[in-house]
Amino acid sequence: MSPDATGKDKVDLGVSIVTFQSADVIAACLESCFRSEGARLRVVVVDNHSSDNTREVIREFAASNAASISFAEAELGEIAQARADLTLIKSPVNGGFAYGVNRGLEVLLGDPELELFWVLNPDCTIMPDTAAIYAREGRGGGFSLMGGRTLFIDRPDLVQTDGGRVSRWTGVVDSINHSVPLKTAAVPDETDLHFITGANCVAHRAFLETSGLMNEDYFIYYEEVDWAFQRGKLPLKFVPESLTLHHGGTVIGTGSHSRRASAFANYFNYRNRMRFMRQFYPASLVVAMAYAMAKAGQLLLIGAKDEAFAIVAAVLGMAPPQAVEDKVEPSAREMAFGDHAR
Repeated sequence: MSPDATGKDKVDLGVSIVTFQSADVIAACLESCFRSEGARLRVVVVDNHSSDNTREVIREFAASNAASISFAEAELGEIAQARADLTLIKSPVNGGFAYGVNRGLEVLLGDPELELFWVLNPDCTIMPDTAAIYAREGRGGGFSLMGGRTLFIDRPDLVQTDGGRVSRWTGVVDSINHSVPLKTAAVPDETDLHFITGANCVAHRAFLETSGLMNEDYFIYYEEVDWAFQRGKLPLKFVPESLTLHHGGTVIGTGSHSRRASAFANYFNYRNRMRFMRQFYPASLVVAMAYAMAKAGQLLLIGAKDEAFAIVAAVLGMAPPQAVEDKVEPSAREMAFGDHAR
């Protein structure tokens, strides 16, 4: 913790964490946040209407650390400013990733002294010095979004992402240094980055006040890419010394170095890729669609019919496959699928 001029503990970063069915990972994430050395965090967890015992795990964590961590719990909309070290906000619906992130950021922005806002996935664990490095590097501003090295939690010797780039022709996202050994991964040039991973990025207040919060229309995937493309002249910042471990796709089945992406992940990934292209690279939309269809064909050749059809439905603007829709609770389907919600 870092004392301010009055001798009180100064909060260095506000942290917005969105949980959904995160009971198996959230305690480890919170433990790593509150063991941070050299920086103090104020953490807001927005639970997107989990049906497992995610909220109970958070309460148990708070109770077992009550001597050192203050805790508050509220329904969505009940508080305008987070004051406790750890605040749990219960959403009545799963509104998607950006929806949850934004609700957390809104209550953290209520503190005018906070300048740095860390968006962190619940399946991340951070190193003891990660927060202090972000706080040090973020001091003074001059950037929009800042990121560090995100590593595979089951292979911490490999980089999961050092940020990413987007093809202006296909909309395909390329995670820089993905699966490259940490010891040999070259530090990317900040000017080559197009976005910072939404699993682990720090936003400066100036960016939030000029560009706004995340676009909630995507539901999941491409929100952080869209966000970074809204930054105007504020650059991205990369801090290679800052290390965070990340599972990735613990609920939705995102592809990784050891598994193929699920039909659910494919539907939202490709649907949102088309949305992104329509907004930022409309002249390349036909190329992006053709590329996506070719990927669907590749999946069909290896017998992955569900995954392939999810891509086709997404690209053609069709209703999601029933198996994909069934993974979203009925009360959230209009937010997730819009006019295609059944």
